[in-house]
Amino acid sequence: MKMISRRSFLKAAGVASLGAAMVACGGSSSSTPASTAGSTASGTSAVEDPTKVTIQLGPNPETVDPALNSAIDGANYILFCFEGLLTVDPRKDNSLQPGQAESYTVSEDGLTWTFTLRDGLKWSDGSDLTANDFVYSWKRLCDPVLAAPYGETVLGMVEGYDQASTGDLDALNVVAEDDKTLVVKLSTPCTYFGQLAAFATLSPVQQATVEANGDAWAIDPATYVCNGPYMMSEWVPSDHITFVKNPNYWDAASLGSFETIVALLQEDPNQSYSCFQSTEAAMIKDVPTEEIPTLSGTSEFHVAPIMGTYYLSLNLTGDVPAFMDSKVRRAMALAIDRDYVANVVMQGTYSPAYNFIGPGLTDADGATPFMEVANGGKLYISEDYEANLEEAKQLMADAGYPNGEGFPTITYRTNEAGYHVPLAEYLQSAWSDLGITMTIEKMEWASFTPARRSQDFEVARNGWVCDYNDVSNELELLYSTNGNNDGKFNNADFDAAIDESRATADPETRFAALHKAEDILMTEMGCIPVAYYNDFWLQSDLLKDVYHTPYGYWFFQYGSYNV
Repeated sequence: MKMISRRSFLKAAGVASLGAAMVACGGSSSSTPASTAGSTASGTSAVEDPTKVTIQLGPNPETVDPALNSAIDGANYILFCFEGLLTVDPRKDNSLQPGQAESYTVSEDGLTWTFTLRDGLKWSDGSDLTANDFVYSWKRLCDPVLAAPYGETVLGMVEGYDQASTGDLDALNVVAEDDKTLVVKLSTPCTYFGQLAAFATLSPVQQATVEANGDAWAIDPATYVCNGPYMMSEWVPSDHITFVKNPNYWDAASLGSFETIVALLQEDPNQSYSCFQSTEAAMIKDVPTEEIPTLSGTSEFHVAPIMGTYYLSLNLTGDVPAFMDSKVRRAMALAIDRDYVANVVMQGTYSPAYNFIGPGLTDADGATPFMEVANGGKLYISEDYEANLEEAKQLMADAGYPNGEGFPTITYRTNEAGYHVPLAEYLQSAWSDLGITMTIEKMEWASFTPARRSQDFEVARNGWVCDYNDVSNELELLYSTNGNNDGKFNNADFDAAIDESRATADPETRFAALHKAEDILMTEMGCIPVAYYNDFWLQSDLLKDVYHTPYGYWFFQYGSYNV
C-alpha cells in the first residue's frame, strides 16, 4: 500500500509540475486567455499566408553544424538546409533515394563505393558544389581538433579512418576523381553505408566559408551556406529561426508551397501550446503533458512510434566510485517499474523498455525484430517488478550498501521538456526504496547536452533515436571511444563484440556479434534503459503532405495547406 500511495502522489504532483502558468505566444504576458484547455483552434481559422508555416520542434539547438550536431532538433534544421549524397524519402516509404548523387555503384567485395554527382549542383550562394566538397567535409569530421561526436560512427569503416582521427586527415580514403565522381574505399564491408550517405552528419559544408569564419559560420544566416531545399534567413536565439526556399536547390520544383518555415525556439510546452491554440503555430512537438488526457483521440493529436530508447547514463569515469560496481548499476535498473513509468508517468505515450534495443529494428534477415531474437527470446529485465525490487535490494547489500547504508547522495541532471522532470521525481522516489538519496538538477537544453557530453553529471537522462535501421547505430553508442558515449562505459568484451560485427559482411555472423554486445551491455548495465520512444505532437488539420518518420524527423518541404 505504501507503494501505491507514493505513486499516486507522484502522478498528481510530478506530472502536474509541468503545468506552469500559460505564457503568451510571443513570450509576453497576456490578459486574453487561450481557448479552453484541451480544445484546439488551429483547424477553425483561415490561413493568413499559405506560403508560410510556423512550427515548434524544440528550444535553442546546441548546434546546427552538420559535423557537430547529435540532437534530433538540430538534425531537423540541418535537413531543411542540407542534403547528402543520398536521401531518405518520406514520400516513398522512407526508402533510400538519389540526393546530390544521381547514382552510385558498389564493388563486388562491398569495399568500393562510387558516387556520381548530378550536373550543375550549387551552394545556396550560387557557387559550384563538387565532389571535392564532400572530400573536405568528410575529412573535417575526422579532425581530432573538431572532436565531432559522430566521426567514428559514420566514417570508422572507411579505409584510413584510424590515422585520420589522429590528425593525418589525408589518410582517409575518400577521393574526388573529378568534379562529379566521389570514390570511397572501406576497410570492411558496410551493408548500410548507403544509409550513412543519406545521414545529415555526412552533408557537405563549404570549405571557404567554414575556414573564413570558424565556429561562427553555423550561427550567422549570412554565412550558413548550404545545399538543401531551404536556407536560413534569420536566427533570433530563444525566439525563432526562419528558413526560406533555396533558389539554387537542384530539386526546387518538387517542393511544396511553403516559401518560408518559421521554427519557434521554445522550451516551455505551455508556451508552445498557446501558440498552437492561437493558430500562430501549425505544429508543435512539445505538448504540455497535463493536456494529453484531453487531447488524446482528437484529430490534431498524433502519436507515432520511432526507433529509439530513453535511457539513463551513469557517470562511469570513477567520479562516483559506487557506480563502478555493476551490481549497483543493475540494482538501480531493477528498482524501476517500467510499466508504471510508461503508462502512468508518461501517460501511455512511451512503451516500457526491458531491453536496450527496442521495436522497429530488424535482425539479420531484415524482417524479424532484433528484440525477438535477443537473449534467446527472453527479456533482459523481467516484467515482474516486485521480484525485481527484491533482487535489487539484495544486489545493493552484496555491493556493500545494505538499505543504502554508506551510499553517497547522488545528483540527477535533466532538461525540463516533456516527461523528463516527472520521470526524475519518480526515480527519486523509486531509488529511495534502495536507500539512495537523489537530488534533481534542471538545466536548459542548450546547456544540458554539452554538460552531459563532457561528463559533468552523476546521473543524467539520455536517449537515442536511430538515424538508420541498423542496431549498430544504437549499440555503438556504448563503444568506449564513441563520441556519444556520455557515461563512458568501457568494457573490452563489449568493444570486441562490436569490432567483430564490423569485420564481417556475413549477416548471421554480424548479428550474432551484435547480440553478444547487447548481452554484455545489459549484464554490465552500461546504461539503464527505461522506455521506448514514441513521438507525440499537435498538428493542424489544415496541413497536408507533411511527413513524420520513424527516425523522429518532420519533413515540411513538400507541404502545403489544405485550403
